[in-house]
Amino acid sequence: MDEEALNMSIRKFLKKVGITSQREIEKALDQANEDGKLDGDAVRVKATLECDLFDGPLEIDGEIKY
Repeated sequence: MDEEALNMSIRKFLKKVGITSQREIEKALDQANEDGKLDGDAVRVKATLECDLFDGPLEIDGEIKY
């Protein structure tokens, strides 16, 4: 296995996920703010990661404070 190629491929995927996720979360927060739906509490978020090699989906929970 080419460790360098593997590392670069994983980093490229994670960068794509990170950038896309950040844009979508920011858009949703902006819209919620315009609609008056934000109440000062943190927003709960969950990402689901699936891979052919996983036994099942990996869920990552968190919160975003604004």
